[in-house]
Amino acid sequence: MQDINWNDLRVFLAVAEAGQIARAARALRLDPTTLGRRLRRLERQLETTLFERTREGQTLTKAGEGLLARAETMARAVRSIDSARERRSGLGGSLRLSVSEGFGSRFLTPYLPDFARAHPDLSIELVASSGFLSPSRREADLAVMLSRPEAGPVISRKLADYSLRLYASADYLEAAGTPRTPADLARGHRLVSYIPELLYAPELNYLDDFHAGLSADIRSTSINAQSRLIEEGAGIGVLPCFIGDRAPGLVPVCADRTIQRSFWIVIHRDMHGLPRVRIARDWLLDCVRKGRSLLMPD
Repeated sequence: MQDINWNDLRVFLAVAEAGQIARAARALRLDPTTLGRRLRRLERQLETTLFERTREGQTLTKAGEGLLARAETMARAVRSIDSARERRSGLGGSLRLSVSEGFGSRFLTPYLPDFARAHPDLSIELVASSGFLSPSRREADLAVMLSRPEAGPVISRKLADYSLRLYASADYLEAAGTPRTPADLARGHRLVSYIPELLYAPELNYLDDFHAGLSADIRSTSINAQSRLIEEGAGIGVLPCFIGDRAPGLVPVCADRTIQRSFWIVIHRDMHGLPRVRIARDWLLDCVRKGRSLLMPD
C-alpha cells in the first residue's frame, strides 16, 4: 500500500475539528475541492469511510474516530518539536480560557498547576462562570462550551462526553425517603436545579430528561451552589458525575439512570494556529484523557 501522506492526515484532522469541509478548507487555506480530493484519497488508501455527511456537516464514523486518536498522537509529536523550539525562545503572553463553572472549578483546577509550571512565562486566565466568553468576538483565546456553535468564524471539535445523575444527601433520603424511579420525584420531594429563565445554555435543562414536567423548588444559576445545597440536605438535584461522585455525603438517586452531555472546544479560526492556543488545546485533551473515568464513570 502506498505510504499515507501526512498532509492528507492534516486535512482529516482539520475536517474532524471543524465539522465541515468548507470551514476546514478556510482554516488550512485550501480550496474546498482540493481538500475534498485529499480526503477521498485518504479514504481510498485506508479502504474505509471516515466521515458521514449530515445536515450540519461531516460526522466521524467509527473508523474515523479510531483514526482520529492515532492522528492526534502524530500531530502532538509534530507539535512537540515546535513546542521545544518555542520554549527555548520563551512562550509568553496571556492565555484566556472560558469554561463552564463546574468544569473549570471542579474538573480542570487539579491539572492547572502542572500546566502553569510547564509554561512559567505564560499568564493564564481561567474564566469559570455561569456563561461563556465568545471566541468569535475574541473575548477568549479558547472556550469549552456545551454545544458546537452553528455559525461564526470559529473552529470547533468535541472535547469529551460526560455523564450526569441525580444525587441527594443521606440525611435528606432518611427524612424524605428514597425515590425508586424518576417519576417518584414528583411526589413529596424537593428538587434543586437551575432558574429556567436564566439558563445560559439549553443543555442545562436537566430535569425533563429524567421525567417530563419536573420543576425545582430551590433554584440557582450556580452549579457549585446547587451542589452545596444538595450536600446540605436541601433536596435532590442533577449534578455532573465529576462533581457528584466526589462530593462528601452525596448518594446517587435512581443510580441506573444517567443522562449525557458534551463539552466542545471552540477557537476563533484566526487564532487556531497560535502556539499558546495549540498548547492549551492539547492540554485540555490530555486532561480529559486522564480524567475519563470521572467524566464517564462505569
